[in-house]
Amino acid sequence: MSDSVIHSLAGAAGGIAAMTVTYPLIFLSTRAAVETKKERKSTYEAVTDIIKREGILGLYDGLHSSLLGVAVTNGVYYYFYERSRGAILASRKGGKGLGTLESMIAGLIAGTATTVLSNPIWVIQTSQAVQTMNQPVESDSDLPRRVVKKLGFVETVRHILRKDGIGALWRGIGPALVLVMNPVLQYTVFEQLKNLLVKIRMEKLRAGGPAVATSGSLLTDLDYFFLGALSKLVATSITYPYIVVKSRLQAGSEHALRYKSSLDGLLTIIKEEGVAGLYKGVGSKLTQSVLTAAILFMCQRRIYEITKKAIAPVLAK
Repeated sequence: MSDSVIHSLAGAAGGIAAMTVTYPLIFLSTRAAVETKKERKSTYEAVTDIIKREGILGLYDGLHSSLLGVAVTNGVYYYFYERSRGAILASRKGGKGLGTLESMIAGLIAGTATTVLSNPIWVIQTSQAVQTMNQPVESDSDLPRRVVKKLGFVETVRHILRKDGIGALWRGIGPALVLVMNPVLQYTVFEQLKNLLVKIRMEKLRAGGPAVATSGSLLTDLDYFFLGALSKLVATSITYPYIVVKSRLQAGSEHALRYKSSLDGLLTIIKEEGVAGLYKGVGSKLTQSVLTAAILFMCQRRIYEITKKAIAPVLAK
């Protein structure tokens, strides 16, 4: 089994673990991003409204498709990233780790492949996450109580295909491709910070310092946790406005389908909702993204090492 495949499987497993822990935050940020009304709700108000309307499990609408999505997304991304990374390293002599430009090239290749393959799954997840958002809460006594049937994964697929055709599964592909820059920025920042930290640790070792002389690795799980968190914080902060446009398009909102392009979507939001409209749900999204990335990087590394160690005796035969 190649390193690329092991990285792919470890990335998928790590992504599932991270998504399971942080999904309610994804759910809240998706709804906030899709909402086009002027009024603003706090995270607490959004949570209590959903619980009143749909119960505590309402915070997990679309979880199944999200787990499938994150498994495919991380599996494909890690596979293509490691293959690209390996090809780049093999093409040059000497030196360890990728440079900034090399990290970006590997990220662009992996991100583009991942986006095209996984977009249908995220369209389904977004549709599931917003399917009941306009249902009145119990406290709205002046509005009739409507029971909205929640569609499962297969039912949602059928609904989208019946209503808008197969092309609808690639709604939002434009801003999604722009958002390839999110993991590119994330992995570039991660690689450079990791290389810097490794360099510092190596210098301490050479100087006879006590830092990690007895450690099995220069970087610990906690190092990967914080490096993953910091790199994702930088990437999501920069690209969040495009996440709003992509979420609205993937949800199939009539309002959003008027956007002629990603740039037109950004300008329309600014015109109709102000600059603040570009950052709806940013608090929940940043919290979720940072936690997810931190857990993912830590779990992916550990799962990769355990898998590698487990299959070593088999490969040696």
